[in-house]
Amino acid sequence: MRLHDLCSAATATAAMTTALVAGAPAAEWRQCTPPPLPGKVVDVELTDSAPGPMRVTVTPAGVPAGTVSFRADNTGTVAHELVVLPLPKGQAIGKRPIGSDARVSETGSLGEASSNCGQGEGEGIAPGSMGWVTLQLHPGQYELVCNFPGHYASGMHAAFDVTK
Repeated sequence: MRLHDLCSAATATAAMTTALVAGAPAAEWRQCTPPPLPGKVVDVELTDSAPGPMRVTVTPAGVPAGTVSFRADNTGTVAHELVVLPLPKGQAIGKRPIGSDARVSETGSLGEASSNCGQGEGEGIAPGSMGWVTLQLHPGQYELVCNFPGHYASGMHAAFDVTK
């Protein structure tokens, strides 16, 4: 996520909140149906709501190598994103260095789902919406993160394994 995305993510969240306050039915902005996705489909829940802290939940937690489609569902109250990062050997989940911008480095990112009700990179997935991305993954360990400022440090990361 780039700096201009931070403002856009805040704007997307504000727009959704305004729609609720203005009386727009929740169904009008909470519905998003992804198209049929290729390969193994992985469901990812991005949330910041009770019960519990901010988190990323992945189902299934691993798949065979090949085409993998991540379907990211924001069930929280603020905008989120899903970034797929390879996990270096010896690196533990949730232990990446956090920069002065309250984010982790996205160097080596394989892709992201951050388009509101769309595929690939965007300005953030609004609460109640979905985003998706399809990638070619090789065997190894990956970390799925929300890299909005402060979200990684608040627990928005999960392990993902790709087998042969």
